[in-house]
Amino acid sequence: MRHWIAITACLCVAGCGGLRLNIIDSAYQRPSNVAVYFTVDTATGDPVTGLEADDFRIYEDGTIVSVAESQQTIVNPEVAAEHYTLVLVDMSGSVSESDQVPLIEAATQQLTSQLADHQRVAIYAFDGSEDIHRITPFTQSEGAASAGAGRLSGFRPRDPSTNLHGAVVAAITELDSALERSRTPLRFGTVVVFTDGTDRASRVSADEMSDAIENSPYDFFAIGVGDEIDEGVLGNVGREGYVMVDDTEAIDAAFQRIGERILRMTQRYYLLSYCSPARAGMHTVTVEALADGASGSVSYEFDAEGFGPNCNSERPPPFDTSQGGATPRARQRRDRGQRFEIRAEAVVE
Repeated sequence: MRHWIAITACLCVAGCGGLRLNIIDSAYQRPSNVAVYFTVDTATGDPVTGLEADDFRIYEDGTIVSVAESQQTIVNPEVAAEHYTLVLVDMSGSVSESDQVPLIEAATQQLTSQLADHQRVAIYAFDGSEDIHRITPFTQSEGAASAGAGRLSGFRPRDPSTNLHGAVVAAITELDSALERSRTPLRFGTVVVFTDGTDRASRVSADEMSDAIENSPYDFFAIGVGDEIDEGVLGNVGREGYVMVDDTEAIDAAFQRIGERILRMTQRYYLLSYCSPARAGMHTVTVEALADGASGSVSYEFDAEGFGPNCNSERPPPFDTSQGGATPRARQRRDRGQRFEIRAEAVVE
């Protein structure tokens, strides 16, 4: 007889329909470089990942541009963009004094290791205090992130209450500060919140937290465990997606599922560059994406005055670096997050 945990994950997938492309930034420079940085989503808002240069068609003024002649390519987006994820872990008295801490620690280590190869990750804890507590600063080192998560078991709350609303607002402020220091032209942030209960401290109201989320440029995901958590609150925090965990054995799977979603959200960004055949005047470039029988497009105007030969399409684009802080969102935020179902069930054979 064997016992194990069977993890099942259910997620609404996109049906048939068009693709949605949103421009994040665009640039052109001599000799004839044109670059467009954009996202690709399904009609229902799910990220479209894994597209290659030949999955796009480029048109100038309605006429298709030759792939070979234009050196059409996808440039590594890391030359122009950085992604930051702040993991905010509930370490109030109900958590820190429970038997969940080793599971939470291991799940946080898994999540940070999952993300650290692709973006900067930081871990913060919160309790009933006004401020959140830094466990590890933003890092792209998998080892440093994992080591930081390993310090959660030694955390002792200053205040055993739960300041969930205030912690989310404070996390936004921390992300603001981190992205202000970045010198990369395009900067994106994500907040992942783990909690086992609703706000008890009442330092910040639910409306104040909702307004802070709504007005921020960041993506928000939430993981809730236990009977005390209110799904309405969790959906309000996790605007891009949330998980309700009924069985603590599924905590690791919940963190992993959210990590996969964050990576997919990151991988929906594309930096498409090409060498324009235009040599003067204003032109409209249209980028069309094709994936699984669906398509979508986005357009951008550029000035080809002074354009000429000897273009290298892999040259990094001159995106504006003068604007500090996070890059504005390219799509409308949901009023409430999408629930990801993750269950753990004991299976006997």
